[in-house]
Amino acid sequence: MADINKIDDNIYEVPIGYRPGMRVPGRIFVSEALRAMVEPGTVDQVANVATLPGIVKYSMAMPDAHLGYGFPIGGVAAFQEDGGIISPGGVGFDINCGVRLLRTDLDSTLVQPLINTLIDALFEAIPSGLGATGRLQASDQQLTEAFISGSKWAVEQGYGVEADVTHCEENGHMEGADPAQVSAKARKRGRPQLGTLGSGNHFLEIQRVEEIFDEEKAKQFGLFKGQITIMIHCGSRGAGHQICTDHLEVLNQAVKKYNIEIPDKQLACAPLGSPEAERYFGGMVCAANYAWANRHIIAHWTREVFERYFPEASLDLVYDVAHNVAKIEEHDVDGQRMRLYVHRKGATRAFGPSRKEVPATYRSVGQPVLIPGSMGTASYVLCGNDNALNVSFGSACHGAGRVMSRSRATRLFNGKDVKAALNLQGIVVKATSPAMLAEEAPQVYKPSGDVVDVVHNLKIATKVAKLVPIGVSKG
Repeated sequence: MADINKIDDNIYEVPIGYRPGMRVPGRIFVSEALRAMVEPGTVDQVANVATLPGIVKYSMAMPDAHLGYGFPIGGVAAFQEDGGIISPGGVGFDINCGVRLLRTDLDSTLVQPLINTLIDALFEAIPSGLGATGRLQASDQQLTEAFISGSKWAVEQGYGVEADVTHCEENGHMEGADPAQVSAKARKRGRPQLGTLGSGNHFLEIQRVEEIFDEEKAKQFGLFKGQITIMIHCGSRGAGHQICTDHLEVLNQAVKKYNIEIPDKQLACAPLGSPEAERYFGGMVCAANYAWANRHIIAHWTREVFERYFPEASLDLVYDVAHNVAKIEEHDVDGQRMRLYVHRKGATRAFGPSRKEVPATYRSVGQPVLIPGSMGTASYVLCGNDNALNVSFGSACHGAGRVMSRSRATRLFNGKDVKAALNLQGIVVKATSPAMLAEEAPQVYKPSGDVVDVVHNLKIATKVAKLVPIGVSKG
């Protein structure tokens, strides 16, 4: 960070010339307190992305940014349709890893006495862990329909209700899916995994609304202090990973075919409009829709668990956001309306009330922005602001952001000790293995409150509520 310039509170610029071939500056949104946690390699990746053809305004990194594949995790970049590119490194392997928040009408005092029972039941009802397979064994036709229709397909299959669809980003499915771009291997991996949580930082969490920052917006989102909420964090599982892997092989060749100079082979890409770009986009959309269907099914089974113990309770969807995806959006760039391919990798869309993409329910205030904490720390609900369109193409952070690798975490922490420490905080945790708890210890992440404060202070998104975990099911 020594070679970059502070241009405002919470904004640092990577100047053109930091890396040969940069077409635009880099922007890193980070506070003075978080600045020391930004690895030099993350700054290099921001600069690398700034060399890609067709990039407009800035290559950006959110306050939770850290090293990723090609793009930093927490990276945002937009490419013009004429002369731009699309890159899997700007989306990630877990396509549409995202977060879904359910609100209940239950006070935490009613739920707390049953928290161990609820977490056990959720852990049993919703398979988790690396390579986990689900209760639903989708047929090939069902898988194709999930790739095309996402949450809409899930509702047609009896999972959830129509109101859930309207409270998802993109109404739970993106247009442009092309199942022909999904390989047999990706289908094989995806067929048994619908309705599964996965591993790593994915979780299903029972939370308590601890603090309300904005009463008006909280009321619009149906949130109140002491309320029980459920947060689901997962993505497209093996299907998305394989789709990314398959198309990376093709785009590695496309770089040579179209004579695109890249400073890092992990930035493999193809020109927008080329066959390779169109095929990757069609496959990526399939994975994104699969992820929405996956979270939809998990939410349905979560409702079934709660109905056993609280038959009169309601569990309504606040919102569902995507983290890892490239989208076609219109934005103003230097006074000109442009159609862009906005890559958000480990970043959350944060649209304000002016955007038609915001559901009618929230049009008066802006879309909910869901920022999960690390295991044992707070998550946050924010509200997107129109100012974000000028600052970050309507993008916010997506979580706390790691500060150490999984391998180092397992060397430093013991899973049993992590679980005991969480229990002392009143947080019940159930995981597939102690090693997973060590990898995801709260200490391996940046403070979620500090990260969220950056986007709040930049007026990208406004803090609405703070949610603290009382029970966690981990992969």
